[in-house]
Amino acid sequence: MPSSRRVPTAVPSPVQAIAMIPGGKKTKTTVDLSDLPQGVLPRDPLPQDEAPSEPAYPTVVLQARRNMQKFDNCVLLTRVGGFYELYFEHADEYGPLLNLKVASKKTSAGPVPMAGFPFFQLDRFLKILVQDLNRYVAIAEEFPNDASGKIKSGGLMHDRRVSRIITPGTLIDENFIDPFANNYVMAIHVSGDHSEKLGSASDPLDHQGAVSARDPVPLGLAWLDLSTGHFFTQSTELASLSAVLSRVSPRELVLDRSFESQKDHGIFSILAEDRHLVTYATPGGLSNLADWVPYLESEVAPDTRDSFTGDEILAGDLLLNYVKDRLQGMSMKLQPPVRHENMQIMSIDKNSMRALEIKQTMRDGFYRGSLLHAIRRTVTKSGARLLNEWLSSPSTSLDVIKTRQDLVARFIDAPNLRDSVVLLLRRSYDSQRLVQKFALGRGDPDDLLGVAHTIRATEDIVTLLRESRVLHEAPRVVDCLESLTSRISLDEPLKLAVRIKESIDEEGIVYQHEVEDSTASQMMALAEDIVSNEGNQEDATILPKGKKKRPESIREHYAEDNESWIMKPAASPSLRKLHAELASQLQEKVTLAESLRERLQATSLTLRWTPGLGHIAHIKGKDLKHVTDVRAISSSRSTRSFHLPEWTALGQRLDQTRFQIRAEEQRVFQSLREHVVRNLVKLRRNAAVLDELDIATSFAKLATEQNLIRPQLNNSTSHTIIGGRHPTVEGGLYEQGRSFVRNDCLVGTPSAGRLWLITGPNMAGKSTFLRQNALITILAQVGCYVPASFAEMGIVDAIFSRVGSADNLYRDQSTFMVEMLETAQILKQATPRSFVIMDEIGRGTTPEDGTAVSFACLRHLVTVNQCRTLFATHFHEVADLAEAEGMCGSDGGTVHFYCTDVEEDGHGGFVYVHKLRRGINRQSHALKVARLAGLPESAIDTARRVLERGAERTDGPEESV
Repeated sequence: MPSSRRVPTAVPSPVQAIAMIPGGKKTKTTVDLSDLPQGVLPRDPLPQDEAPSEPAYPTVVLQARRNMQKFDNCVLLTRVGGFYELYFEHADEYGPLLNLKVASKKTSAGPVPMAGFPFFQLDRFLKILVQDLNRYVAIAEEFPNDASGKIKSGGLMHDRRVSRIITPGTLIDENFIDPFANNYVMAIHVSGDHSEKLGSASDPLDHQGAVSARDPVPLGLAWLDLSTGHFFTQSTELASLSAVLSRVSPRELVLDRSFESQKDHGIFSILAEDRHLVTYATPGGLSNLADWVPYLESEVAPDTRDSFTGDEILAGDLLLNYVKDRLQGMSMKLQPPVRHENMQIMSIDKNSMRALEIKQTMRDGFYRGSLLHAIRRTVTKSGARLLNEWLSSPSTSLDVIKTRQDLVARFIDAPNLRDSVVLLLRRSYDSQRLVQKFALGRGDPDDLLGVAHTIRATEDIVTLLRESRVLHEAPRVVDCLESLTSRISLDEPLKLAVRIKESIDEEGIVYQHEVEDSTASQMMALAEDIVSNEGNQEDATILPKGKKKRPESIREHYAEDNESWIMKPAASPSLRKLHAELASQLQEKVTLAESLRERLQATSLTLRWTPGLGHIAHIKGKDLKHVTDVRAISSSRSTRSFHLPEWTALGQRLDQTRFQIRAEEQRVFQSLREHVVRNLVKLRRNAAVLDELDIATSFAKLATEQNLIRPQLNNSTSHTIIGGRHPTVEGGLYEQGRSFVRNDCLVGTPSAGRLWLITGPNMAGKSTFLRQNALITILAQVGCYVPASFAEMGIVDAIFSRVGSADNLYRDQSTFMVEMLETAQILKQATPRSFVIMDEIGRGTTPEDGTAVSFACLRHLVTVNQCRTLFATHFHEVADLAEAEGMCGSDGGTVHFYCTDVEEDGHGGFVYVHKLRRGINRQSHALKVARLAGLPESAIDTARRVLERGAERTDGPEESV
């Protein structure tokens, strides 16, 4: 076996990836990526005097080539009119992956491969590149050239510069971003004293990816969600990194560029386990908290400023510089960083998160079947994200938990109030992400309306809660609602909402969307023309299906009286004046048209504007014979168009007025954007309260639906759960028309013992019992009601789970080795306030060795860790060893025995008894499970004979089938 493994850096071949997206139609794409895909920041371009000579490509192609060289680790998409285009090797490599036809553009320097798609399909292709293939994409937009720029570019109207780099961890408002989960990018700083120590072949455990406890490696972590502005830091150690990554679930990790040449560094063995996307970046000049201020909505609170460690600040430096580079000069306003150490939360390591199926199922990785799926009743996207965060990090603060429970209790007692709040929450928008768009210099009129609607919904919710608080007599609940509403600030936001509603023309916005849809249709018509002329039937099948009717020109939408204004005339004095002027000019047009019809004796005369001819008079039919003294600029057998000085002059004035209205609209719109940014802090705080309300009302609905009870939390180290149920298994059984068998758990009390040793047959519910009590604990500390008849428990600082096992061949680890590594971490980290569930320790080796290891772990948990433990095993001798050691005295002792069983009917039939009882069950009834699984009868007979011979030798009981 090799002593160490390098993390591969290769990227997948196009053949591998294209096989995963047949026909371009995708629901969920799985790509055979490298074990740890790597990325680097764009290198600086060569100085002008050192730049190699370039072929004489057309200017647009040359601009693309230079951008490709500058951002050489990105896929470049270049905007050219109504299309985004790929050139050169990017067209050859990614055209097939995107199901785009790769054409050959003829130039004087030779043919250039190219592919493209209409601009309105950008999100569709970004999803494939960024989310499915983990590529970085550089977007080169068109910027109008000034006079000197046109001369330098040979008369080109636009310069094409990269305006943003999109990576999996730096999404802002892309349509494919997951609305129900945060999209974090995390930077990891390894303390300078330890950056060279890990990964040494001299460490005998290095090939297993283990880190010696004798040499802890300090880390600084910083992570943020660019779409919401949330920003966090944490100081930790390498041994705890996998647990943090499991909790945060970052989409992208950033390491110092120096690690690019240290592929044997020990950190990569951890990152490789879940195939994290890693990018290398260079730290900048943001190594002090004061340097972060320009990127924050407000300064870091003075009382927490000194608590940040040096490693955290250096991680923040690396992260902020990386994100700043991705945004290419775009403004950025984040929330002040929150130190994770200042948050009182339960620790759930990676193995427990997976084994307990908190956010996804262990077997398939599906959301359906997870704890999150079982309890989520939120109605807002941001509320769903907050619930996701809470489940990953339950609170350990009694005050926080009880405040959340009080809210839930209030909404259970007042179902009408709950339903009214839910209706108002449905009227709100995802203001966390909306507001962040404005903080990044983005946002459109629709987003402004979304902000205004959310502010109005917040006002109605506050009014509703205050009225309810006055009517309710319980002082505890009054405090609960009062503390909630007191965190909402509405004075300035309401002024903003009024200004938005008075300024934005909602009907105009609807009309503008119709115009945009027409533009999309026009582009598709153009694409269809290109395919029909240059492609084949196969190319035509990849085009999106749309209406066959060819749309009218987008220019015609803006012609004459079809203006699509986004602002009401009352939005500003200038707009009011300009709209009055425009109305006067349009009346002039009507008067002029009537005068011209009378003068020219042409009743069909109309005054028009066309893109090619400008302002023209148009006549048709019989009127042609009356108008003979004008020079036609366009004519047919039945129509004639010509210029008239009066209409040309008036038309130019109309154009000028419309231009001034557009400019004033943009000024007002920009002013509204700035108004949103000025209210950034208040809007974010209000949004946070709405998210908590969403979760509280959803918990109340869940408790009512599923008959959940309020758990009592205290500072003890015991669990008393009466009639507990598994929150997800119960739902599955209910769908099948079956009921769940309830069980009690009283572990940790002096009379009930600190550890329960549970035996019993396969499939009789041991693992379910272990998991359900861990999940009930998590739900209780999230603030949710729990599935039980009664629950009282001491606050748990960490949950550890050793349930289920699998090998890890990538790191040369057998099933037993994986089991031992996970068990070792539990024995090292569990405290007297922890809750541990262990299932079948030692089953990956011989019965003798397994019994020895299993008992050693049990003894360590009882005597050293001294934590609440549920310990299930098939090694019945472990119970005998515990008794021999005096752990089970006449007064009960620290270890208590419980078991499940099988009940037979005497005719070969049996049922599982899932109800726990005191005692030890020394039969696993494995042959019954084998028969249920469909093992051939001859194989079962053979197994029975072996068991009978073994029973004769030991005078033990026989297995009956």
